[in-house]
Amino acid sequence: MTKPLLSSALALALVLASGTVHAAERVDLLVRDATVIDVVDGKRRPHQAIAVRGARIVAIVDEARAGRFDAAQTVDASGKFAIPGLWDMHVHFGGGEALIEENRNLLPLYVAHGITAVRDAAGDLSPSVFEWRTATAAGTLLGPRIFTSGPKIEGYKSIWPGDLEIGSIAELNQALDKLQGWKVDFVKITDNTLSPELFMAAVKEAGRRGLKTSAHVPYPITIDEVSAAGLSSVEHIDYAFKAGSPKEKALGEAIARGEMTSRDAWTQWNATFDVKLAKATYARMAQRGTAVTPTLNGSEVVAFLDQDDHRNDDYLKYIGPGLQATYTWRVERAAKDDAAAIAARHLRFERNASVLPLLQQAGVTILAGTDAGFLNSYNYPGIGLHDELALLVKYGLTPLQALQAATINGARFLGHDDSNGTLAAGKAADIVLLDADPLLDIAATRRIDTVVMKGQAYDRSHLDAMLADVEARVAAQQAQAKP
Repeated sequence: MTKPLLSSALALALVLASGTVHAAERVDLLVRDATVIDVVDGKRRPHQAIAVRGARIVAIVDEARAGRFDAAQTVDASGKFAIPGLWDMHVHFGGGEALIEENRNLLPLYVAHGITAVRDAAGDLSPSVFEWRTATAAGTLLGPRIFTSGPKIEGYKSIWPGDLEIGSIAELNQALDKLQGWKVDFVKITDNTLSPELFMAAVKEAGRRGLKTSAHVPYPITIDEVSAAGLSSVEHIDYAFKAGSPKEKALGEAIARGEMTSRDAWTQWNATFDVKLAKATYARMAQRGTAVTPTLNGSEVVAFLDQDDHRNDDYLKYIGPGLQATYTWRVERAAKDDAAAIAARHLRFERNASVLPLLQQAGVTILAGTDAGFLNSYNYPGIGLHDELALLVKYGLTPLQALQAATINGARFLGHDDSNGTLAAGKAADIVLLDADPLLDIAATRRIDTVVMKGQAYDRSHLDAMLADVEARVAAQQAQAKP
């Protein structure tokens, strides 16, 4: 009767000696019992444990298997929904060197709202932005990961501050050499004074050099033409709207000759808008990989300033006085509109936004971006992305498609989907825990319980402390600015 017991004891000793019974795996962070949202297929995976070591997810397993990990820190995510960190794919830092500190104050606002990466689409503080890009990546400065274009490419005497102004192919190549020397993440090209010929040359040469391009498109160039030339992303949905008119090019050329205003041209583009033509153009854009960043939030704010002047927005307590002052030019311009002009800008916004589902149906990659930062009135860094997501859904995307626009689409666009944009083993430990299901209601993205960025967990108290710190800094800046 004792022999089997001895055999069992011997077997156990042999197992222990061989090391086949493993100690729990050490990890830095274990998120317990979350419902993980797969932003690729929209599936919910309930009762999951997310194990993190350093800045990476090492495993996502059923909660029943969470005991295999020994975690230095544990987060109880029961009843919470886990999504990847959000990406705002169109922001700006600028307003002059006097506003460097006010711009730096914006970085925690992004983190506090679940935004772990931003794409800086040019401003006049590029040297500072390059420094912040390095510091946030190293974890020595609290803020999202920054992808930046550096200064944009423009023509001589552009209205935009901080540009690289060019007037020849030689100067274009010099500008691109500089940008590559700064290791920019993409190239921004705009159309204020840059000739259409140099614009097209810039798109093609940047593409030849392996650089992504982002642009405001000159009116004489059709969206189809610039897509065929290799433009990576069209910024602002109004450029995509005009692609639905057979008069797109003729009216664009008339604007360039000074024969009509862009407002008058838009009226005709709208009157001649052809859904079949738009769909065909959008399908070609999708085939070529040309993305669109709608930036609905910035446009909506200005279009409806007559209904909400935003002067009493509570969020202004997070925006420095110098940055608030840069809002003035758009506000003053809108204030000059009479009733007819106000009605026209309402219509223009609604019609531009109406092509969003056509773009999505055609397979065009939609990038969620706010245009937040200096100059763009009441378009707030941080909360603005949640406003953008709400508008994307309001104008035709599903909550899942909106989530994709703010996660995997941005990562893919910038070539980082191997490490970002979804929650999976080996991916970046950038995680947002929500109190409600964003697939049922996109407003759930505002209900943030915890943000994990680079493997560091910030619970609600930490996030509130970030906001309070920015508020205090802004209050001090406002006090200093008073005469």
